[in-house]
Amino acid sequence: MNEAVDICGLESLPDGKPRAFYPLGLPVLLLRRGAEVFALENRCAHMGCPLSSGSLDGYTLRCPCHDWRFDVRDGKFLDAPEISLRTYPAAVKGGRVQLRLP
Repeated sequence: MNEAVDICGLESLPDGKPRAFYPLGLPVLLLRRGAEVFALENRCAHMGCPLSSGSLDGYTLRCPCHDWRFDVRDGKFLDAPEISLRTYPAAVKGGRVQLRLP
């Protein structure tokens, strides 16, 4: 069963700016688009580059190392959807971001 882990206040996540966290020792990237929060593994599927230094355009996150592009909504690599990043369910409760982690 996954446990809910409190990560941060929603106000500490600027819209469109990736931010790294390490709950339970896992490298997690949080992204906010308006009222939505997305949580992904903070390592590129290509060579493990930290995605927290990447750029976000709409729902597309670009890896800073080799320009691989991922959809933050489902973690899929846009050029080969059979490759993807691990995603984590995120929710905002009482102004706090919570993740369901294994």
